[in-house]
Amino acid sequence: MSAVPGRDYVLTLSCPDKPGIVYAVSSFLVQHSANILASQQYGESPDGRFFMRVHFRVPPAQSPAESLAGLERGFSWVAESFQMSWQLHDDATRIRTLIMVSRLGHCLNDLLFRWKTGSLPVDVAGVVSNHDDFAELAGSYRIPFHHIPVTAGNKAAAESQLLEVIDGSGAELIVLARYMQILSGEVCKRMEGRMINIHHSFLPSFKGAKPYHQAHARGVKLIGATAHYVTPDLDEGPIIEQDVTRVNHTLSPERLTEAGRDVEAQVLARAVTWHAEHRVLLNGDRTVVFH
Repeated sequence: MSAVPGRDYVLTLSCPDKPGIVYAVSSFLVQHSANILASQQYGESPDGRFFMRVHFRVPPAQSPAESLAGLERGFSWVAESFQMSWQLHDDATRIRTLIMVSRLGHCLNDLLFRWKTGSLPVDVAGVVSNHDDFAELAGSYRIPFHHIPVTAGNKAAAESQLLEVIDGSGAELIVLARYMQILSGEVCKRMEGRMINIHHSFLPSFKGAKPYHQAHARGVKLIGATAHYVTPDLDEGPIIEQDVTRVNHTLSPERLTEAGRDVEAQVLARAVTWHAEHRVLLNGDRTVVFH
């Protein structure tokens, strides 16, 4: 990390691939006396799009807001010239995040611990659950807990209450940390690119209740987890991160489940971290992830 004083920003962009993009971005940063700390790009997309992430530092300005606004105004002409979809982020501003959970708390507990110890770069705005099992856990971290029961007859009202919580908290990211309710297409579309889900990687082979027990019965040798953005197509959104671990015949269904939960927690934490650090760019039904 550079010792030069100033304020850090992250620029992410995608556009049709053609010559001159990197030069134009670099020239803009030079004009603003920016020091590039990291730069990554990907220009071999099958649909001919170019992706870029630049982490840079500019000299101190009168105020962070003025600096961000000035950089956004200055970059707009570059973006227009190359038909860019782009975002400029103040690196010091953490994404306000709501975590949703049902009755499996391993991912919630892991995320809260990482957040409290400073290794998860988000601002946790609260926990939402359709059960009250983890109210005490949320209270121990001094964050709001929102109990929104969901039944067959109140789904619409529950989702309306959920949206009120999202709006009231100012949440920019929703993390489904084993939240076991299907959200409507309306909610999924509203939070497109801003809602991350985690599940085991046995789909579509082992669906429904006790997938690890089903896997044990089939003698699987690899178990894993998938973190992806939520879309109206259940469990089929753009994948952010996946991982696996080897298992064998000596593990009981319960030990297999424990191993799977460890992988789920790790994969979800990485996906949330990369999203919060603006390392994940959507590319249709896929993602480009800059490590």
